[in-house]
Amino acid sequence: MADTTILIVEDEPAIVELVSFTLKAAGWNTVAVGSTGEAWEFIQRRTPQLILLDWMLPDQSGLRLLSKIRSDRQFNEIPVIMLTAKSMEEDKIAGLDHGADDYVTKPFSPRELTARVKALLRRKAPEHSQTALTAGPVVLDPVSCTVRIHDQKVEIGHAEYKLLKFFMAHPERVFSRSQLLDKVWGDHVVIEERTVDVHVLRLRKVLKNAENLIRTVRSVGYMLSEKP
Repeated sequence: MADTTILIVEDEPAIVELVSFTLKAAGWNTVAVGSTGEAWEFIQRRTPQLILLDWMLPDQSGLRLLSKIRSDRQFNEIPVIMLTAKSMEEDKIAGLDHGADDYVTKPFSPRELTARVKALLRRKAPEHSQTALTAGPVVLDPVSCTVRIHDQKVEIGHAEYKLLKFFMAHPERVFSRSQLLDKVWGDHVVIEERTVDVHVLRLRKVLKNAENLIRTVRSVGYMLSEKP
């Protein structure tokens, strides 16, 4: 956990102090900034493993920053927990619609915050590794967001890239279409299950001779396997 950095985007010093103390006590590194502008500068220099993002910030709404992160291919998979005094149901829905992974309302208990962070990091961890992933002749580099087959770079769409990355981070495990929708596109995205079939088909076309890595498990779903 020592190499896990959590970015706290919050302008209230008392909250920053409490959150920083809580997260450091749990064994994580923390960096705190007080505006969305500072946050974006930091993210571009160094990608954090998780962001705790306040809704109300002095330069612009935390939701604006969240939208910017989710629309950027390099950063769109960073886990984000909204940290805010807004507890209205519609505010929570707005946060989730903008791509937040979780939501903690102030005042919060340090124990609850730690549990939420742990759960989200555990759920997101394999896909967020910066280490290159390998399956047969396929190598996926999360740092440059590139895929190579037999050392030749291939063009791959964003959705297919995310799907391949997830499969390669969880080899030899079968996932149903609904699980893939949840894990790859997020719990709050409305996509039909058959859309998964379309992306799997496109992914196999991208993989060409390595398409057999993606197996169909009849009546269950899909998996990545190197086994013959």
